[in-house]
Amino acid sequence: MARKHILHMLTPLKHMSPFDVNMALDAGFDAVVPYVDVSLGEVTGLVQDAIFSRPPDAGVDTGIFIAGKDAALALDMFEAARKAMVPPFQVSVFADPAGSFTTAAAMVAKVEKALEKKFERGLRDSRIAVFGATGVVGFCTAVIAAREGAGVTLVGHDGIARVEQIAAEIKSRFNIAVDAADGSSDARKTKLVEASEVILACAKAGVQVVSKAQLKGDGLLIAADVNAVPPAGIEGVAVNANGDPLEAAKAVGIGPLAIGNVKYKVEFGLFKRMIEAEKTITLDFQEAFALAREIAK
Repeated sequence: MARKHILHMLTPLKHMSPFDVNMALDAGFDAVVPYVDVSLGEVTGLVQDAIFSRPPDAGVDTGIFIAGKDAALALDMFEAARKAMVPPFQVSVFADPAGSFTTAAAMVAKVEKALEKKFERGLRDSRIAVFGATGVVGFCTAVIAAREGAGVTLVGHDGIARVEQIAAEIKSRFNIAVDAADGSSDARKTKLVEASEVILACAKAGVQVVSKAQLKGDGLLIAADVNAVPPAGIEGVAVNANGDPLEAAKAVGIGPLAIGNVKYKVEFGLFKRMIEAEKTITLDFQEAFALAREIAK
C-alpha cells in the first residue's frame, strides 16, 4: 500500500494561513495538519513526534512547514526543526512565513531579469532601496539582494530606529551589511529614490509609499511593488506591469501580479519538490530564490 504524503504545518500565530493550506493540498499532499500557537521551544517535540511515528524510509513522505509572520523567528524554528532530526529518522522542512520567502524570491528574481533584459546588467553593485523594510517581505528581499552583491538600503517609514535594528539582525544572522535610512518624510523619500537604481515597495497592502512625483530621478531603472490592493505602493506602477515604462519616470515598473505569478509557482514548486524528493530536503529563501530565477521571465 502506498504511503500517504503528510505535511505538518507549524505557526506561532493563532491561525494557519488558508493560502498555504490550499497550496500544499493542490501541490499533492494527501493530508495537511495545522498546529497553531507553536512556540520555538515546542518545535523539537513536534518534529520528533513526526519522525518517530513512521519508519526511516517514510521520512521522505513526511514534511514540516514553518509559517508565521516573523522571518527571524521562522528561521529559528526552521533551524530547530533541522536539529531535531535523529538520523536515520528525518523529514523534509520548508519555511515560508507569510509567504515572505517565496514572495521576496520572486520579487528579486523579476528585478534581476528586468535588469538583464532592459539594461544589460545584474544585481551586483546595483543600488537598491527597500521601502516597507520592517515587514517580513522587506527583510527577506533585502537579504536575497544583498547576498547577490547589491548595495541595499532599508528605508524606515517611521524613522531610522527600527530599520537599524533589522540591519543589525541581518548582519548578525547572515554576516551581510545593509544600510538603514530615515524615510519618514516626502523629502527624505525623494532623496532616497534619487540615490537609487532600484526601489522595492514591500509595505503592507493598500499603503502608497512612493508617489509619481518622487520617481523622477534620472538614475532610477526599476520600481517594483508587491501591493495588489489599491492604492498601489508605488504610484503609477500598474498591477500587471512587467517591465513596462513608467509614465512619470525613465524607469520601468514591475507590478504585484507579475511578481505574484512567480511567487505562486515557486511555492507550489517547492511543495511539489518535497513530495517528489527521493531523499529528505530542507527549503528556505535560498532554494526559493534559485527556483524563482528559473521561472522568472
